[in-house]
Amino acid sequence: MIITKQQVLEIVEDLPEEVDVDEVIYRLYLRQKLEIAEEDIREGRTVPHEEVVKETSKWFKK
Repeated sequence: MIITKQQVLEIVEDLPEEVDVDEVIYRLYLRQKLEIAEEDIREGRTVPHEEVVKETSKWFKK
């Protein structure tokens, strides 16, 4: 997933005046993950909540 220079600039503009490089990298990483998640939702690559509850409840019954 590629983000635009404008998106990077928006992230940078929201940063405090002094910031750790790790924080900058984390915010870029987070933005990328959110973009991917939104694309997955648009494309229907999701699991319904009820199915998640059903599957995870099996883990705790053992």
